[in-house]
Amino acid sequence: MTAGGHMDLFDYMSEQNKEKNAPLASRLRPETVDEVVGHTHILGKDKLLYRAIKADQLGSIIFFGPPGTGKTTIAQVIAKTTAADFKELNATTSGKKDMEEVVSAAKENRAFGKKTILFIDEIHRFNKAQQDYLLPFVEDGTVTLIGATTENPYFEVNRALISRSRIFELKPLSAADIKTLVYRAVSDPEKGMGMYKAVIDDDAAAFISDVAGGDARAALNAVELGVLTTDPSADGKIHLTLDVMQECIQKKALGYDKNGDNHYDVISAFIKSMRGSDPDAASYYLARMLAAGEDIKFIARRIMICASEDVGNADPMAIVVATNASLAVERIGMPEAGIILTQACTYVACAPKSNAAVIARDKASACVERTGTLDVPVYLRDVHYDGQEDGKGGFDSNGTGYKYAHNFPLHYVNQQYLPDAIANEKFYELSDQGYEKNLKAWGRKIREAQSQPPPGDPDGHCTKFRDLHGK
Repeated sequence: MTAGGHMDLFDYMSEQNKEKNAPLASRLRPETVDEVVGHTHILGKDKLLYRAIKADQLGSIIFFGPPGTGKTTIAQVIAKTTAADFKELNATTSGKKDMEEVVSAAKENRAFGKKTILFIDEIHRFNKAQQDYLLPFVEDGTVTLIGATTENPYFEVNRALISRSRIFELKPLSAADIKTLVYRAVSDPEKGMGMYKAVIDDDAAAFISDVAGGDARAALNAVELGVLTTDPSADGKIHLTLDVMQECIQKKALGYDKNGDNHYDVISAFIKSMRGSDPDAASYYLARMLAAGEDIKFIARRIMICASEDVGNADPMAIVVATNASLAVERIGMPEAGIILTQACTYVACAPKSNAAVIARDKASACVERTGTLDVPVYLRDVHYDGQEDGKGGFDSNGTGYKYAHNFPLHYVNQQYLPDAIANEKFYELSDQGYEKNLKAWGRKIREAQSQPPPGDPDGHCTKFRDLHGK
């Protein structure tokens, strides 16, 4: 770049070569919002973000989601479609000085009636002081902020910045979305690998789209590696077969067919084996998934779900074991993670079973759907208490009679907690399985004790409670 800011011949050639030699995932990025694959929940033609980009009327926004879901891609689409001056920083390599330079340029732009958009990748890596520096310039419109983060912004980004931005969550792309990108990558002669005369078998495309786990970049990197390392066949074409794609992504396709049905059959059998209390079958299907290169975090999530859905409070330790196994496998990795997952799945398989929580969830959800928003009983509402710390005195300030459970025998008092319209509804029915049998017996004990008031206490209140409140 010359001193006057103009690009000379060497800069131009450098930019051209940089673009030509960029990874496939970078070259294939869309130019317009209509070329973006997936994310219809925020980029559908009737959605706010789509309309804002099209109209070039974008306010400050923050994208968050897993790697490879398109956060930077959408930011670059905005860069190509906006009339604003688009600046880009990466929080891992940029500091306050870089931000000061952007803000200075933005002030100059503003003097000439031009907007400035600042894209900050990995924004959660900026410390509080760095994020605070941006606040006044975002607030007064000097810059329009676009942040991208793999972390939940509500925990990792300055709350003041959050309040001045609209949050958009990017979810992992579906296998169908990734397959669309894979075929585009193989056939596109300009941005993709079309000039190599490559073709990809349908089962190979289905496999790579599925095992990418929603990460488009991982799938496209595997496609590029396959094309560049595979010799042309006798017909002059590079054939990306299932074997080639397995090697490129370092995962095996045990039993994958063209529709991926066998893959999902193994996962289904794994879950049903745990539910069916067969630790041998659960161990076998786990081994098959691990041999196929299945994501250990995905397997751990399935075990956690089963621990709650199919074991529940029949053995409350099941969810504890499953959750800690999930944390452990992320820290340890393979191959030792296989031992941890086997311990967790066999524990869940051997545990007593109850789906009472699932039934309670379904019944309660149906009730909410049917009845809408019902009034909370007055004595359960959040109120300020007069001279009674945290409401523990037993009556709220309106005298409506909230009964503080710890003031009663066995720390239980018969009191209506549901809204009046559904006061007699039953959602959670404890089974006689495992620990739920103990919980059921305890519930019966405290209710029977409450139904038999002490002598001289016809209201069912303990003497201690009456003495405390003069009742």
